[in-house]
Amino acid sequence: MKTRLRTALLSLSALLAATPALAEPLADADRKAILAEVDRGSPAMARNALQIWSWAEVGFQETKSAGLLQKDLKAAGFKVTAGVAGMPTAFIASYKYGDGPVIGILAEYDALPGLAQAAGPERHVIDGIAGHACGHNLFGAASVAAAIATKNWMVAHGIKGELRVYGAPAEEGGSGKVFLVRSGLTKDVSAMLHWHAGDGYSAMQGHALANVSAKFRFHGLASHAAAAPERGRSALDGVEAMDNMVNMMREHVPQETRIHYVITDGGKAPNVVPDTAEVYYYVRHPDQQQVADIMERVRKAAEGAALGTGTTVEYDQIGGTFDLLPNDTLGHMMYDNLKQVPLPTYTAEEQAFIDKIATTLPKGGRKQASGVAPYSSGEIMSASTDVGDVSYTTPTAGLSTGTWVPGTPPHSWQAVAASGTSVGTKGAEVASKTLALTAAQLFQSPETLAAAKKELDERRGADFVYHSLLGDKAPSLDYRKAPAAKN
Repeated sequence: MKTRLRTALLSLSALLAATPALAEPLADADRKAILAEVDRGSPAMARNALQIWSWAEVGFQETKSAGLLQKDLKAAGFKVTAGVAGMPTAFIASYKYGDGPVIGILAEYDALPGLAQAAGPERHVIDGIAGHACGHNLFGAASVAAAIATKNWMVAHGIKGELRVYGAPAEEGGSGKVFLVRSGLTKDVSAMLHWHAGDGYSAMQGHALANVSAKFRFHGLASHAAAAPERGRSALDGVEAMDNMVNMMREHVPQETRIHYVITDGGKAPNVVPDTAEVYYYVRHPDQQQVADIMERVRKAAEGAALGTGTTVEYDQIGGTFDLLPNDTLGHMMYDNLKQVPLPTYTAEEQAFIDKIATTLPKGGRKQASGVAPYSSGEIMSASTDVGDVSYTTPTAGLSTGTWVPGTPPHSWQAVAASGTSVGTKGAEVASKTLALTAAQLFQSPETLAAAKKELDERRGADFVYHSLLGDKAPSLDYRKAPAAKN
């Protein structure tokens, strides 16, 4: 991100972070009623979260996970539209009564390849191709539970407006929410709410890293690696030459840049010159234009590698997400509601699990979170999310709750383990309650919604026009499947 732009964003964030929330707090009776609704639904939420954890379906293949959440929403009286925006596992669930604001809640449910792990405090690999190492099983289940509780409160009190749940697949690299935004399915939303699994309790509103991801497929000529190597052209050589050039390029990119890759196909046998090979790249940076420019340099490295190794290369962009745009008007409301929710207490068995996991973390993890972190805004986080595109087109706010043992890094076996236990579901219940309280408050706070929209307009600029980093590319529905073998 340009220094001047970053300074302006951080200054604006600091100014807005100090601005008090506009809305009056929920009445005690309303707050108690909503918390009671979430409590009634918590056993079902926990069952759903653990069931989705056990399925551990990867991006765009979450058929059972999406189906389970849709089933509960339909049973609760929501109208569900499945397969939206060209994604079979995406859905929108809607409850509407009269004219009023549209409040959206995001739900995720995809798992990460690898890290299939038992729900215990020690590393224990189990059969499976994936694990919920980012807690999206909790994310999806708790968001749905929050929506059902909010809807029941709306019905009981005749609250006008529309409540929507956006079932968003393939957050991990597939950019599912980008296609929802690009299709115009979020354009009339007054405010969008989301949350994420974590190792503490926070309603911090920060910036994420913009991200472009792509697969580079090299094609060469197969041959016997010993008897006729001169007749072959190794596709793997192309991948390795590209990787070497990109690794040298790291010295000559802005220091905030993150570049990572995995070789997803490197051949099948050492004595066969590979005629196909594939490498999967992520490029991240706080600024959208910078990340696009750096990925273009990576593409040039791939072309040079192909030229130098006598191979050819195909470029297949998989994902492209904006940075995350904070909204402090909504963030303050989220923070105030989070502070109203009791934090979990743990049984002796749960505490033993926490203590044991802590010994496996770097430096023994950190101390148990004692409460909600102070409100902050404007920090640049070292991760990416497709919520970024939503946040540039709709006022958006999120929170994180303690579903993992303090000190747990995302995308780790420890995160998988906790996400499959009651430690995880208790943290998710806090998220569900906070989302429900915030949604209910927003239905009664037109002045806050107007202020949140004004803040969005000011942050993104008067001349902003949304253009996806994916262009008009269709969803890469097979991006988690292994490269097809050639006959």
